[in-house]
Amino acid sequence: MQETGDPAGWVGWVVAIWAVLWLGIETGLRVWAVGTVPRDRRPGSATAWLMLIFWLPLVGLPLFWIIGSPWVRGKRETEQQAATAVLAEKTVAFPVLPEGAVVDEHLTSVVRMNRALTGLPCVTGSVVDVHPDTEQAFAAMAAAVDSARHFVHVEFYIAAWDATTAPVFEALCRAARRGVEVRFLMDHLGSRAYPGFAELGPRLAEAGIEWHLMMPISLRRRQWRRPDLRNHRKLLVVDGERGFVGSHNLIEPAYGSEKNRRSGRAWLDLTVEVSGDVVTEVAAVFATDWYLETGTVLHPETYFPDQPDLVPGGDAHAFQLVPSGPGFRTEPNLRMFTTLIHQATQSVTVTSPYFVPDEALLSAMTSAVHRGVRVELFVGEEADQFLVGHAQRSYYGQLLEAGVQIHLYPPPTVLHSKYLTVDGRIGVLGSSNMDFRSYALNSEIMLLAFGGDLVARLGEVDESYRSVSRVLTAEEWARQPRRKRWLDNACRLTAALM
Repeated sequence: MQETGDPAGWVGWVVAIWAVLWLGIETGLRVWAVGTVPRDRRPGSATAWLMLIFWLPLVGLPLFWIIGSPWVRGKRETEQQAATAVLAEKTVAFPVLPEGAVVDEHLTSVVRMNRALTGLPCVTGSVVDVHPDTEQAFAAMAAAVDSARHFVHVEFYIAAWDATTAPVFEALCRAARRGVEVRFLMDHLGSRAYPGFAELGPRLAEAGIEWHLMMPISLRRRQWRRPDLRNHRKLLVVDGERGFVGSHNLIEPAYGSEKNRRSGRAWLDLTVEVSGDVVTEVAAVFATDWYLETGTVLHPETYFPDQPDLVPGGDAHAFQLVPSGPGFRTEPNLRMFTTLIHQATQSVTVTSPYFVPDEALLSAMTSAVHRGVRVELFVGEEADQFLVGHAQRSYYGQLLEAGVQIHLYPPPTVLHSKYLTVDGRIGVLGSSNMDFRSYALNSEIMLLAFGGDLVARLGEVDESYRSVSRVLTAEEWARQPRRKRWLDNACRLTAALM
């Protein structure tokens, strides 16, 4: 009787063949990754992606396909570039600096750079007030909305109707009832996690407010885009005459969490209220985002009224709004930060809740110290985000070694303000963190200001933070347990993936 063969032997051959095939596929994918991943990417980010793909290809490759591109592609990018070109064309006759602005050539070069990257010129405007208190900021917004005669435009990353934000929402409803056009934008993923999200849209619509989600994701409605790309801006415009820009989200300071309220954890923010020509630039950013989400053009003759020209000084400033985001491949906010710090001769203060600098920004800050510049960094002692918090800590050693003074704001408060001052004469304030997400993945706005008193007022905010913070010393940092340093460095790699 003829033997049929050994089944175990056949299984071994099949396993061996599959192993060889898998090894060949893995090798091919790694070769492909080495030549593809680093394209248009920071070295640190490229290294982190390659490590993930090499170690865990079944995890790393799908993630890379979903969120790995450093830039947005397609319709949104094309429309953003077209909007920037229109802004540049409409403002081509504007001078480099407004009349009466007295600056050196270094700052003038920053203004030129910002304009080349965003299409927005340097204009004048006045600081109405600076709002470091959340309830005060919302009360000022409500008062401005109550004065509206024609239109109100609102855009926030996070929006929730709660006891603290009720004055703003009630003012918006009153404005709509008296015939004012009210438009409202909120980020979909940014807002959906908070109480009352499902009811918020219907409540706005019932009041006569036209509202839309920014970057919505819904498989049921065939709305899909990269989930890591978000609109992180926070702004409000009334009649094109009054504007608000800053770090406040439209939500109460405990972010709708009973646990946060019990522990006393609250977010500490900063918003500036402005008037004058600069409001037109804030309105232009809203109009661009409104078009990207709705396809509707807000006509300039209706929504961009002429403003009186001011001479910088006192509450009057030279202002330049700097939008950034995935539609801007040139990273305008990061370029402005690094250039201003490189130009510093006396002092630099940086306040950011999520401080994960790229190589250029880290070099700018440490180089400034070596030139004799006093560099201070204000951050929270405890971060509200695990990965970013530990990634941020991984930079403390380099900063302390160079001589940067790190102020740790005490918990349970979450220091959420975002601003930069240089030499006591230049200030930048807005929604952008100093991390990888805010450089390229989130849509942000920052307001560059000089020639007036805003920087002095930001100095007062610095002093209030300094008075309650403690200074992190190199000796204290050297005593950090090795397990914490390992975790910090590991999280630094994950931050570079984003």
